[in-house]
Amino acid sequence: MDLHQQKSEGAVKAGFWPSWVSPSLVAGKTLSFNELRTAGNWVLWLETRPEDSGRSVITAFTPGGGYADLSPVQVSVGTSVHEYGGGAWDVRLGADNSPELVFSDRKTGGLWFGEQCVLQSNVHRYADITWATDGSGAFAVREQHQDAGEPVSVLVFVTRSGQETVLLEGADFYAAPRPSADGGWLAWFSWQHPHMPWTQTQLHVASLHHSKEGGLSLGRITDLTGPETCSIIEPRWSKDGALFATEDSSGFWAPVSFIHEAGEWNRQTHPFSGAEIGLPHWVFGQRSLLPVDANNLLALGVSDGFNIVQELKEGVWKSYTDISPSNVPEPLSDGRFAWIDTPSDVPPRIMVGGLSGLRHVIRNSVELPKGVTEQDVSIPQPMTFKTTGGAIAHALYYAPASHHYALEADELPPLVVMAHGGPTGRANPGFAFKVQFWTSRGFAVLDVNYRGSTGYGRDYRKALDGKWGVVDIDDVLAAGKAVIDQGRVDPKRCTIRGSSAGGLTVLGALARSKVFIAGTVLYGVTDLRGLVEETHKFEARYLDGLIGPYPQAEDVYLQRSPLTFAEDIAQPVLFLHGDEDKVVALSQAEDMVACLKQAELHVYAGEKHGFRQKETVMDAFVRELAFYQAVFASL
Repeated sequence: MDLHQQKSEGAVKAGFWPSWVSPSLVAGKTLSFNELRTAGNWVLWLETRPEDSGRSVITAFTPGGGYADLSPVQVSVGTSVHEYGGGAWDVRLGADNSPELVFSDRKTGGLWFGEQCVLQSNVHRYADITWATDGSGAFAVREQHQDAGEPVSVLVFVTRSGQETVLLEGADFYAAPRPSADGGWLAWFSWQHPHMPWTQTQLHVASLHHSKEGGLSLGRITDLTGPETCSIIEPRWSKDGALFATEDSSGFWAPVSFIHEAGEWNRQTHPFSGAEIGLPHWVFGQRSLLPVDANNLLALGVSDGFNIVQELKEGVWKSYTDISPSNVPEPLSDGRFAWIDTPSDVPPRIMVGGLSGLRHVIRNSVELPKGVTEQDVSIPQPMTFKTTGGAIAHALYYAPASHHYALEADELPPLVVMAHGGPTGRANPGFAFKVQFWTSRGFAVLDVNYRGSTGYGRDYRKALDGKWGVVDIDDVLAAGKAVIDQGRVDPKRCTIRGSSAGGLTVLGALARSKVFIAGTVLYGVTDLRGLVEETHKFEARYLDGLIGPYPQAEDVYLQRSPLTFAEDIAQPVLFLHGDEDKVVALSQAEDMVACLKQAELHVYAGEKHGFRQKETVMDAFVRELAFYQAVFASL
């Protein structure tokens, strides 16, 4: 619809429209859903509640149709392994057909079986927790923190009584310990510095041996990685004993499987589905594959930046594009599926039903306010654009949206360009109040999947190797210029925002061009030398690939650091940072602000990397909006 033709309730300039998306709605009322699991006909998920100080609860939808909180009230289920966490719990169906839980408490690091904490230590953290097939205990990644040196990662087995056995050690990182359906095998993947899990990993499998005392040990370990260097992740077993994983040796993450026959593990490839099946392993517990049997599976694919469900049957893929799950749908015993649905037009919800046909919502993250119509919600439009070196890059464009206000006849909307974090990440097309906050006020939003983003294959992801702080900046500038040239936005009111790694991109774009008149940096990188010296173990060697080995490439680190070229930034910049950030230290923001001509820093007490407290999120949005509006008013 042409926004200039909509009825307006008054001549209010775009960027200043009254909005239905209040800061409290963004920060305070929306439930967050993660890590959905099923057991029989139970549907369970991890639900984070901002109104309860951000506590995360294992919530269930029962076979009878009711809701229940299953984790203890004193616990917030979660983990900070690798700082980003994930995989903090698992469920199995007990003898009485009720769910049995194992989980980690984010507050204390304690490991719980049901109502009992069996392990708690000041130095140990647990993630990727997975029940043993027989329910005797659980497998987990354990991270041990020490006074000196890096944390140490091992794979452990913990019995229900708290007896802990170290099964594997020696690799820098472990993930996804997954037992087979018959309990005879364990699969996992691992990687070593300087690699990241999306650059090079190893997939292993070993037989499991039970002792009379109830412990476990591993038999002969077999490397299933294959001859080509690749990322192979997310092992998951079918009920008939086939082991599936997704790997990118073909150029895209795609399923492979392994069958144990005559003492050997035989590898089988599958036809390309047309989409990338796999997600970068930033957090534990992600699931892109649901094996049905040795030849059939369900998968979560990414196509043109959007999540789709794909089904492989007898060598033929079928796509379901009308559902948008955050992970692959999980099976119920009655033949239906459950998933966290993340469409573009409504907030996330939990759904149950068939891949096609009857489906229904069992839990909404939030109800939209009364009176909100389809015209009030901006839907992402995928776009491609030319960038440096003759390359093509990708973005999601959101137009302003309101059924009350419209652009004047000769008016173009202001623009907010978003540079996602990672930088090995992607712009998420699911409904997000952080986008609607802007579009409902008359801004256009451009969420850029610059080179290095995921969902477009290994070559696109590797295009950032050695070039972070160069081609990502090229791409956000090219994206901004593209929508300006297309007449979609006001060239005099273009702004840019980015968090974490995206903060470096923001500052580089401001220094190299006048396309953007202001920028916001949320817990962003400004000093690459400081980052490599201060950051946590998981990302300690990340920059080897993105920039170069340190200190050998120290000159490049200096050249690419915004601190080095701060004098080239004349535009006003707003910095928002937490004082307990262990990924990007607060000093990075403080030092940068001291070097800029026009800069403002606000520090949030008690916040780590990524804002979680309701009051923080509200204040951050209010500050950022006021910042842009003040800049616009000064034009």
